[in-house]
Amino acid sequence: MDQTKKLIEQITEGIQDKKGKKIVVADLTRIDDTICNYFIICQGNSPSQVTAIVESVKEFARKGANVKPFAIDGLRNAQWVAMDYADVLVHVFLPETRSYYNLENLWADAQLTQIPDID
Repeated sequence: MDQTKKLIEQITEGIQDKKGKKIVVADLTRIDDTICNYFIICQGNSPSQVTAIVESVKEFARKGANVKPFAIDGLRNAQWVAMDYADVLVHVFLPETRSYYNLENLWADAQLTQIPDID
């Protein structure tokens, strides 16, 4: 398994560990001039859950794939937190912020994979 796939797997597990919902992996590898190869988009129900998801993703990525984010932005109000793992950008939203920005639609020509929620 290549490093990026391993990272995506660890990030997804980190999100699920804190009950993040509606996880979507957007494969941007077939699109020219993108800032990364993959987007992972998910949501938490409150700013504190969003923050917990971000912390969990950091932990899972570090332990499972030996990778740390280059940058994390948005923790101050925790409505939309972006985590930069170079090839992979993670977006953790509150539901209303997510529907407002609708990243899945912006990247409609990307290959989108829905990850089923874990209860």
